[in-house]
Amino acid sequence: MMHTGTTSLPDGCTASMNSGKMRSVSMIDIAKKVLKTEADAVLGLIEKLDESFERAVGLIFSSPGKVIVTGMGKSGLIGKKIAATLASTGTSAFFMHPAEASHGDLGMVTAEDVVVAISNSGETDELTGLIPFLKRFDVKLIVMTGNGSSTLAKASDVSLDVSVAEEACPLGIVPTASTTACLAMGDALAVALLIKRGFDETDFASFHPSGSLGKKLFIKVKDLMHSGDSLPLLSPETAMTTAVITVSSGRLGVALVADTNMRLLGVITDGDIRRGIEKWGKGFFDLTAADVMSNNPRTIPADELAAKALSIMEHYSITILIVSGEERCIEGIIHLHDILKKGIV
Repeated sequence: MMHTGTTSLPDGCTASMNSGKMRSVSMIDIAKKVLKTEADAVLGLIEKLDESFERAVGLIFSSPGKVIVTGMGKSGLIGKKIAATLASTGTSAFFMHPAEASHGDLGMVTAEDVVVAISNSGETDELTGLIPFLKRFDVKLIVMTGNGSSTLAKASDVSLDVSVAEEACPLGIVPTASTTACLAMGDALAVALLIKRGFDETDFASFHPSGSLGKKLFIKVKDLMHSGDSLPLLSPETAMTTAVITVSSGRLGVALVADTNMRLLGVITDGDIRRGIEKWGKGFFDLTAADVMSNNPRTIPADELAAKALSIMEHYSITILIVSGEERCIEGIIHLHDILKKGIV
């Protein structure tokens, strides 16, 4: 049946819903009202924080097991995000669907774990149905709820108050401000645990090896460098006619001049070739690699981070670094493009 009354809108305006038609209202005003309501809901949590939050952090921190987050519907979606945030910040966690829990997934739960249950009403059947199991096996229970006198709250070891004054939707029934508040409380838990564990950017990167931070902290020069038969090598006596071909065919814009023991003597870049032709004219092609090479090219160890190589290139406005080991023995070349293609910026 179609509702034929009025619906509360921002700034006291109303809109008729007779025959399902609503008078035109500002979408911007509606969005502002939603954002303000949700922001107020999050800010309202500050006054609700008490020793319960500290006990929740302590319970998770001291637990030798995992954090298992559970919730139904929209609360379940929020729970998945909270579990993911905890897992990526040093607290082993995963999400368990409460309806699946009673059909075998409770086998994932041990007495060493902590369950975080999310329910605005605190009376969600699928969650209250887990209480006997949790009590039987002495599994610690943290509840995020808007109803501190609910069944879940009373059965919990710690109850966190995530109640809100109102939802952001005009009907007051769609989970909006309440789910935002719960998500913020989950973030507060994760960050508090992160700090308590002394979790730093290196730890974070280890859980995000494909992220930009992980790439910066774990990908080394040796992982990206050109080596072996792909290296454009010249002897000091090589004629410049051959050297030019080597530089152009190698696609790195450089050739390495080395002695018989692969020790680096210098480099010849396409820039050196252009400058050499300007300086010597036709006589340039009568010279050898030793006559034209730059004697002190920038080098970097193979075990150095690729991010460090990028920093050096940016500082000296160059596009390649020679990778060398002891006694300047050539191991490879790393090019700016190889670093950028890997997403290290």
